[in-house]
Amino acid sequence: MARFLPDDVLLMISDQLWYQKDFATLFNLCVSCKQLALPALAYLYRMHNVKLGGSDEVEVAARQGKPGDGNAQQNQAVSRWVHLWKTIILSSLNKTTYPYCRYIRVLDLRDLKDLLEDEKFRAEYGNDFFSGELSQFRKEVETPVKTKSKTKRPLRLNTLATLEAIGEAITQQTPALEELHGEITSTALLRWIPRLPKLQQMTLWNGAALANGVGNTIHIHCPNFKILRFYTWTAPDTDPLFASFLQDLQPQSLENLEIISHSDIGAETFLALNCHSKSLLDLKLDNIKPEVMPALSMLNGCTALNSLSLAETTGTIDLEHTQNDIFLEVIGWLRECKDLQTITFHKFLSGPAVLTPILLESNIHLVRLEVTDYAASKAKDFHQALAHQQSLRSIVLKSDGEVCDINILVSSLCKIVHLVDLRLSNVSDFFRDEHICLLASNLPELESLWISGWGITDQIWSYLKLLRSLRRLDINAWSSFTADGLLEYISGLGEGNRGLFLAVMMADPESALSEEEQYIVQEALTTKVEGRFDYTLARGKTSMVN
Repeated sequence: MARFLPDDVLLMISDQLWYQKDFATLFNLCVSCKQLALPALAYLYRMHNVKLGGSDEVEVAARQGKPGDGNAQQNQAVSRWVHLWKTIILSSLNKTTYPYCRYIRVLDLRDLKDLLEDEKFRAEYGNDFFSGELSQFRKEVETPVKTKSKTKRPLRLNTLATLEAIGEAITQQTPALEELHGEITSTALLRWIPRLPKLQQMTLWNGAALANGVGNTIHIHCPNFKILRFYTWTAPDTDPLFASFLQDLQPQSLENLEIISHSDIGAETFLALNCHSKSLLDLKLDNIKPEVMPALSMLNGCTALNSLSLAETTGTIDLEHTQNDIFLEVIGWLRECKDLQTITFHKFLSGPAVLTPILLESNIHLVRLEVTDYAASKAKDFHQALAHQQSLRSIVLKSDGEVCDINILVSSLCKIVHLVDLRLSNVSDFFRDEHICLLASNLPELESLWISGWGITDQIWSYLKLLRSLRRLDINAWSSFTADGLLEYISGLGEGNRGLFLAVMMADPESALSEEEQYIVQEALTTKVEGRFDYTLARGKTSMVN
């Protein structure tokens, strides 16, 4: 008689294999016998806690496909994509050997939507996909398109109705689900959420799905819910409805809120966010309407932030000069955010002025700073204050292209000696060789450098060779490099530069490298560090005059 280890011992073995990240052994347990498969499958899914689906694989296959291969790679990728989702749906109907659905932690219906809308799927796989047990999920548009063609008509699905029907089935069998993403309606959420006691985060297309008591339902059934993202929510009642949702959640539970695109949030939302003032760590608000910007000071209770990203829609509201009291209140709020590590401001006209006193705060230690669409000519104090944040590892600056005091900016950047990522656009348009050389000499830990400039030559290469960890170099500057200069630079690269991507984006047409020289540079870069070389001539400009 065959003897088996007790189930608790098998669970302990699977747990140890998971802890050691031993995928191969766990997989072998899954395919050996049913008793071993049940505990091993749970830990196998736990190890690969990634989104369910294959849209990324299909995209990669499409890019890598070679002429004449009949799109074989893409066909194979789509086939695997179809098989994966079909297996999961069948599992939700108890039609598979093992209950795969019960191990799923991430359900990304965006990926399923991509599959259902894929042309190849609709033309070649759709009818077979929605056959047999899955025919109940086939929701076609009510008015089919008439065609005179005798060929088989491609599947014409009502995608959203199909997604909801499939989601309804899957969520009844996913008690371990922690993440839910997709274009989901409010009525669907009200049915699904009570089945998902471990739900921690959601990403929705339309925030309107959060209305009608969804917040209270999450409060009752999902004690660990903490992360919310949605793309858009534009309606006259958006602000009060979203504020109500935030207030309905368990107090001090929301840790991450991201509004990715346009919305009609406002003062009521900002006030309601104070219900999570001690828990809210990451806040990203994109496309804030101009009339809402003065309400930012109402966020003053949210002082536990680690990361803050604000983007205005038009970049026209100057709080400093038109509503100075609110401007000072915003500064006061940010000064109290002692744990801030990342700040991103897009089209925030008063952004540099707000940031200047924050940069000078000795109790705030930023790691990443990104400011775009700002007036460089009025940002002298901001540029000077950068030097006080020695903790910075990443800086992204994109100005309006106006002339600024370059020496002040370069001097400040040179003092932030532990920078690993520096991206300058427009604000560095008038950099010359000496400015780039100074940066390379003083920032030895750089791994990524994006810079613009004017009249850049081979003089910079001997200094850039000092950057032993550089893996990406984008020179978006009017330049006149020679093949010898580039080859000399490449010859000095080391192991820390392996995989270097080198892009020269605005080469002077009158001193351009020939195709043969470009090939030689590419081959040298590949041979030396397995790198890649991209070379583009400046367009629509006259030649540089020395």
